[in-house]
Amino acid sequence: MLSYATLGSNDRQAARRFYDATLAPLGLKSTYADDEFCGYGPDAPDAKAFLWICKPYDDAPATVGNGSMLALAAATRAQVDAVHAAALAAGGRCEGRPGLRDYGPNFYAAYFRDLDGNKLAVVCTAAEA
Repeated sequence: MLSYATLGSNDRQAARRFYDATLAPLGLKSTYADDEFCGYGPDAPDAKAFLWICKPYDDAPATVGNGSMLALAAATRAQVDAVHAAALAAGGRCEGRPGLRDYGPNFYAAYFRDLDGNKLAVVCTAAEA
């Protein structure tokens, strides 16, 4: 189980606009933001952020980790579709359209890159009714 994850950004204001739009279909929102950090978590009272967008700690430019990817859970395939569409509308780049994958009988996923090139996935493993 993860406690939290961080993704580096060279433009936190642009990243915040991107993630505000992209994570909304999952019911996630910015629960903390200042000039250095923006944290996202469930849209609930006293919710803790588990995804942080920030400038790298060493003050070097943010770069993409080759082979690194953050996968976010979705409850429905419609959420996967909505997150992927929101990411592209907010300036993200498609890395794999929504659809079933060979990783399991109900593994429905979409892949995209954020404005800094970080790769993310959104995945639903629930069987469709």
